Amino acid sequence: MDAIYASVEASVIHVVLWLKLCVDVAGAAVIGVGVIAACAAWLAAVRNPHLDAFGVARLKLARYLALALELQLGADILSTAVSPTWDQIGKLAAIAVIRTTLNYFLRRELEEGVRG
Repeated sequence: MDAIYASVEASVIHVVLWLKLCVDVAGAAVIGVGVIAACAAWLAAVRNPHLDAFGVARLKLARYLALALELQLGADILSTAVSPTWDQIGKLAAIAVIRTTLNYFLRRELEEGVRG
């Protein structure tokens, strides 16, 4: 019975680590797409004198960064879920606070940009 449990546990850990890698890659891809979209928005806004090119590009990138931060936090949670040591839990807590704070300010910027 212990051998079956160990085998299942190893399989679950393996799947979770692959899932973590996929979520990490998705977060990085979102940032890459966001940079491209922000550059495209900036170029389009530069051609239109009625738009604030920097503000348009900044808000576009902020949307992508907010999503990427959520994905990266999810990946960190997955990695801690498979082998939770106190050290890893402490690091996850610090990362969660930092990323949540960043996301909070990004969302405030987005709301102000939509209103303004």
